[in-house]
Amino acid sequence: MSTVTDRAEPVEVADGYRAGRTLPLRVELVRQLKRRRTMVMGGVLFALPFVLLVAFQVGGDPGSGNNRVNLMDTATLSGTNFAAVNLFAAAGFLLVIPVALFCGDTVASEAGWSSLRYLLAAPVPRARLLWSKLVVGLGLSLVAMVLLPVVALAVGTAAYGWGPLELPTGGSMPAGTAAQRLAVTVAYIFVSQLVTAALAFWLSTKTDAPLGAVGGAVGLTIVGNVLDEVTALGDWRHFLPAHWQYAWLDAVRPQLDWTDMIQGMSLSITYALVLFALAFRGFARKDVVS
Repeated sequence: MSTVTDRAEPVEVADGYRAGRTLPLRVELVRQLKRRRTMVMGGVLFALPFVLLVAFQVGGDPGSGNNRVNLMDTATLSGTNFAAVNLFAAAGFLLVIPVALFCGDTVASEAGWSSLRYLLAAPVPRARLLWSKLVVGLGLSLVAMVLLPVVALAVGTAAYGWGPLELPTGGSMPAGTAAQRLAVTVAYIFVSQLVTAALAFWLSTKTDAPLGAVGGAVGLTIVGNVLDEVTALGDWRHFLPAHWQYAWLDAVRPQLDWTDMIQGMSLSITYALVLFALAFRGFARKDVVS
């Protein structure tokens, strides 16, 4: 037998124990994939392109009856346009939910089930437990963001054909280039949502109520969106992650402009690193009784 410690308390473990082998990522991934909320969230994102397709079929061509043309008005011109419109429709709120859900529910749900203390008694080191859950949560969030445009691209191509991305400002972008720009868009949205992920994860380490962590992250994200609409704040809005959430629109222009996207990603990563550090630091000192 040998002795390891979690916080200041020694724990007797069997010979051959390796902290790095506890709670493997594949085990945590399988656990999370089997959960009902994962299946429901995947189903919602998978269904959204079909819902928009039916809406366009029933309601007619988008943009008819007005003299202004925006990205939404180009949805039925090609499969790539349809995929871009799905991202535009979902980026503001819908894609926030899986990020908050997968990162905010993960630790708090273990506490709510009273299984967290048993995982630590296994013993799974606290940093290892958080790391496994964070990687899986971020991985599922990325899959959710990739799922939507991939399904939308397939549905849009079947309905409207494979063609160039028609730009609302005039002109078009070859389909191959458009697909690459959509990949850039997904990557940017994922990075911009790291603030929500980190906030949800930090709250998950502070509460035993998963709904509190998820709802808190979503609520504060909505507050950020509201504050960004307050023009009286002036340049202070530049410090809000929400201010840069649609900077990815620069990726669907004839000339790719990274300026706003770099600022948005820098701000998001900075906030995320601070919140992730707070989560690990706070959990390392937390008295786990659930």
